Amino acid sequence: MKDLRIIYMGTPDFAVPSLEILLENKFNVVAVITAPDKPKGRGQKLMTSPVKDCAVKHNLPVLQPSNLKSPEFIEELKSYNANLQIVVAFRMLPEVVWNMPEIGTFNLHASLLPQYRGAAPINWAIINGEKETGVTTFFLKHEIDTGKIIFQEKETIREDDTVGDLYARLMQKGAQLVLKTVQAIQQEDYPQTDQNENQELKKAPKIFRETCQIDWSQSTAHVYNFIRGLSPYPAAWTEILGKNLKLYKIEKLEMTKELKDLEPGQYSSDNKTYLYFRTADAGIDVKELQIEGKRRMGIDEFLRGNTI
Repeated sequence: MKDLRIIYMGTPDFAVPSLEILLENKFNVVAVITAPDKPKGRGQKLMTSPVKDCAVKHNLPVLQPSNLKSPEFIEELKSYNANLQIVVAFRMLPEVVWNMPEIGTFNLHASLLPQYRGAAPINWAIINGEKETGVTTFFLKHEIDTGKIIFQEKETIREDDTVGDLYARLMQKGAQLVLKTVQAIQQEDYPQTDQNENQELKKAPKIFRETCQIDWSQSTAHVYNFIRGLSPYPAAWTEILGKNLKLYKIEKLEMTKELKDLEPGQYSSDNKTYLYFRTADAGIDVKELQIEGKRRMGIDEFLRGNTI
């Protein structure tokens, strides 16, 4: 049985259950690396990352380098004598960091690699209408998300899943997979499988605000998946009343006479209970939204304050 000294790297809430499960199972996490504190809000108060909060709660040393290549950070990292590093929702590492431990550095990725390599795998799986995704642990190497696969677990994508729904399930499933991976490494009995490149690979590039604008000339199925795949964050948007409108919860509509009279992108409402948008082949029924300058709200409340 291998004696493990683990460095854990992560920043957002997605990375917290994986750290917690290692600590619950008495693994020796010698230090945690996370993003520097950031000023936020009107008062520009410094906000700590969820992973830092977890580490502090468990009295673990926390490193917050702004430069992962700086000699000072590299020396400090070496001083912990870790033989395994684990990365969950962190930033890209230079080779001098990921190649440091004897066993290596493994990453938890929220897709079934090699599909959906990149920064936004959960979003793109839903946007592309996939019925299944999952989580993968793999060893890091030079090219991003291409290293040898250790383990994978599948997860069904439900018809009404938003990114928020799927994110929550993959966060927990990922934690279990991280534990399984570390236990196998401790036993010195774990697979290392090359990724199968002999297939059409779908990418998961970073999502920007401009790529979140809804194209109403697309089919209802495409628009429905697009909005779900960006809800609740960063949120798909369109324009209405000269303002930016983010859509969160929607339902698909069959073609009706009311919709038939509209062009894609046009909308209709009774100003009380519904707001419909026309797509290429039918429509979308908006249930929850947020207009620029206001908070998120249900359609009834929105229509009470806005005449369409």
